Amino acid sequence: MKRVYILVFFIACFGVTGQESKPAFQAGEWLKFRMHYGFLNASYATLHVKNASIGGKPVYHVVGHGETTGFASIFFKVDDNYESYFDKEDGKPYRFVRRIDEGGYTKDIEINFDHRKDKAVLNDKKNKKKLNFELEEDIHDLISAFYFLRNNYDSNDLVKGESIEMKLLYDDDGAFNFKLKYLGKEVLRTKFGKVECHKFRPLVQSGRVFKEEESLSLWVSNDDNRIPIRIKADLTVGSIKADLDGYNGLKHQFKIIMD
Repeated sequence: MKRVYILVFFIACFGVTGQESKPAFQAGEWLKFRMHYGFLNASYATLHVKNASIGGKPVYHVVGHGETTGFASIFFKVDDNYESYFDKEDGKPYRFVRRIDEGGYTKDIEINFDHRKDKAVLNDKKNKKKLNFELEEDIHDLISAFYFLRNNYDSNDLVKGESIEMKLLYDDDGAFNFKLKYLGKEVLRTKFGKVECHKFRPLVQSGRVFKEEESLSLWVSNDDNRIPIRIKADLTVGSIKADLDGYNGLKHQFKIIMD
């Protein structure tokens, strides 16, 4: 189960690219997700949008936190913290922080993006080493990608069966392609009521963690907020599900279908 809970959560946060002018979020937005592993209420994860500045430039500062709770924490303890600082205008990342402890597996990484020099410097604080990467066009970190996509897609451009890709840099493995297939619309029953969603299928590597390449399914709200509502994944051992459990400070009204 190492690295599964938060990996699944952040994969759930991705939408699709396109052109959309209406901002989907604002400073003060807070999202909470409850995750289940089998019958266990395994963990919680939150995302909080704040205002900050880097080098005198106003930016968004998003803090993500996830941890196992209750009975599940006896078997596998998770305490993960992610932070991203990105441009308020174009969404480009400036700094990414990843401090995690997952059952004794730890990382303490900071990435600083220099878009003028087209390079990124990764500081692995745990192992006391630094790595340099050349920046590819439109590259993002794990969190800035989520918020960039929420602001930059038009649901009218979605075509069932088509896939999109984007490049992410968040670890010392370098940039990688994230691929997503659109499956159409679906209405979900949630704790808040019925929510119309866009359904997606992220393509992941089968093997040690995920049962098959198409083991993940996710649902994103079909409204101006474009927030993840649910994700389900079949793992090599068991299954995991994450649901939106709480929210605050949304920029737009959360669209609930009334019976």
